[in-house]
Amino acid sequence: MPYFIYGPYRAVIQLKYLSTVLLMVRILRTYSWGIVRDAPRGLTRRPEVVSKQYGWFEFPNPSRSGQSLPLVFPSHLRRWWWSRRMSPLAKRRLKAEIETVWFAGDPRFIGIVAAPPRWGAIPRRLRVVEQRTDAQSGTRFADWGATPDDIERGRRAGVYPVNP
Repeated sequence: MPYFIYGPYRAVIQLKYLSTVLLMVRILRTYSWGIVRDAPRGLTRRPEVVSKQYGWFEFPNPSRSGQSLPLVFPSHLRRWWWSRRMSPLAKRRLKAEIETVWFAGDPRFIGIVAAPPRWGAIPRRLRVVEQRTDAQSGTRFADWGATPDDIERGRRAGVYPVNP
């Protein structure tokens, strides 16, 4: 009997995750991987970010040195591994697993964060992170140094800006 209950539940979860996987493919076709060390991160709410947020990373702005932009986890699905390591109460060995992360994307729009591989060269624990600042605040991508080419590249990755 448990299989008849768990089977449909698992099928629905996998179908919900399919759209995220397709978004990851679009991002990886547009942007290449880079390694980021000691990126600020946390599970607290960021005041400048609207909507739901389940943890965040700050990555440097590619066009403005010294400026960092927060990217948040947009959903709680498959987030448990990351939140366990990002917690302020996490053990030191768990926090050390994400001291260095792989990042593919543009912090002004969207990206993928991944844990470094234990063996080989394939990143693991991929998660989509998004820029979710308030469109009503008047912040525009041009304020972060995004050129029209950058915005077009973001559109190829699946971002449709409200205020370009």
